Amino acid sequence: MEFLIKNTQPATISTDCLVIPVFENSKLSDTGKALDDAAKGQLISIIKQGDIAGKPGDTLVLSQLGEIKAKRIMLFGAGELNKKLSEDDLIKSFSAVFSTLNKLNLKQVAIALADIHVAGREKTWVVRIAAQLAGTSQYEFNQLKSTKPKTTKSKYKKLTFLAPESTHKTLSQLTQEAAATIKGINVARDLGNLPGNICTPSYLAKQARQLAKKDEAKLKVTVLDEKEMEELGMGSFLSVSKGSKETGKLIVMEYYGGKKGDKPHVLVGKGITFDSGGISIKPGQGMDEMKFDMCGAASVFGALNSIIELKLPINVVGIVAAAENMPSGNASKPGDIVTSMSGQTIEILNTDAEGRLVLCDALTYAERYEPESVVDIATLTGACVVALGSHASGMYSNNDKLAKALQKASDESYDRIWHMPLWDAYQKQLDSNFADMANIGGPEAGSVTAACFLARYTKKYHWAHLDIAGTAWLKGDKKGATGRPVSLLVQYLINQSK
Repeated sequence: MEFLIKNTQPATISTDCLVIPVFENSKLSDTGKALDDAAKGQLISIIKQGDIAGKPGDTLVLSQLGEIKAKRIMLFGAGELNKKLSEDDLIKSFSAVFSTLNKLNLKQVAIALADIHVAGREKTWVVRIAAQLAGTSQYEFNQLKSTKPKTTKSKYKKLTFLAPESTHKTLSQLTQEAAATIKGINVARDLGNLPGNICTPSYLAKQARQLAKKDEAKLKVTVLDEKEMEELGMGSFLSVSKGSKETGKLIVMEYYGGKKGDKPHVLVGKGITFDSGGISIKPGQGMDEMKFDMCGAASVFGALNSIIELKLPINVVGIVAAAENMPSGNASKPGDIVTSMSGQTIEILNTDAEGRLVLCDALTYAERYEPESVVDIATLTGACVVALGSHASGMYSNNDKLAKALQKASDESYDRIWHMPLWDAYQKQLDSNFADMANIGGPEAGSVTAACFLARYTKKYHWAHLDIAGTAWLKGDKKGATGRPVSLLVQYLINQSK
């Protein structure tokens, strides 16, 4: 989608659809009143008929009125006039707007947001959220259907924001970042939505090599196979991949957009392309959703797509630990003990706690880059879903500065995270009678003890862990990958590049 910024009066812009807010009790802002004057009073007359109440989520599409040049006018509810909206009400309003626009036959749309005020937010943030929702709302995944959905309507590809000249430079930068972020989000959604028989570790490796072709001068890709991982001593990773005929891959994508010698920021993604649970097999109901267990890896691909698009002046390394977790005669058994790349031994009490087993070796591999920061992203625990639901990802960190930087990026992108405890008191739950540690810590605080497990492999650098088990995909009739937390990761890297 192309975003434009224009300093044009709403009544005079030629567009397929002009979008403006209307407020409760049939109230119009100054912008709305000026439009009503151009419409010879027709606008307020229609509003007073009661077809739109002005509440967030309300929309009403009108045909051309009076001297307004737009072919259509969309009114959307914005709550009480002169009262600031909450962030969630803004999301509700914009979601309704873009859902309605996508059902119309349009080529271009203009939107006037000068009268929208959100508590604790700058006007530029409102435009940023609108741009991102507009782009992501048009996402579809139908490439595997033999018959594509038929439609006579074309989704608009050009969105113009009407704004004062003084804001154009800032908004132009924000919308450029939004456009790149949308592409990254949709890359992650595509990978997440692909079934496990297509999106295998080898497929992800192929996608990494394809990505390198976008900027071969700056992006270097290395794929380690199981023999190479064995030589490095990655016994923990290999204990997961050995149960499948699909061989595991450690995929390394090195982006050098910054100065030579600058320490890179490393993103590590859990890439379990299908998780049956292994010998500790999962219940059958809902197991199809375990194709989403590689959404952490998908977010790394998405973020790298975005930073290449933006040509960010920063060094970033993406590491994807890709494997299938399957039951077979070769699969790990509960009670097996393996040696990780770090030399620490692990008693596998539950083969369904496999994500941490591939991640710990990937996190040890990250040491060689002497990184500025390391962030791992993983659909790691059902316990995180119990704790935080689908609204926020859980964040754990061994460094307060890094945690605050991620929290800032979360706030700016509205891709929400919640800072969880990483206290030593939880570590004893991982004690094993037979190895240095067990791979699970019992029924209490499962998300915390999983993070504590990973923390044992991250003592040589500043590290954060994002548990996205509750946010990476939706269930029910809207089932599909969300692309989270690409927006957060991209904003974090943008901030670091400055």
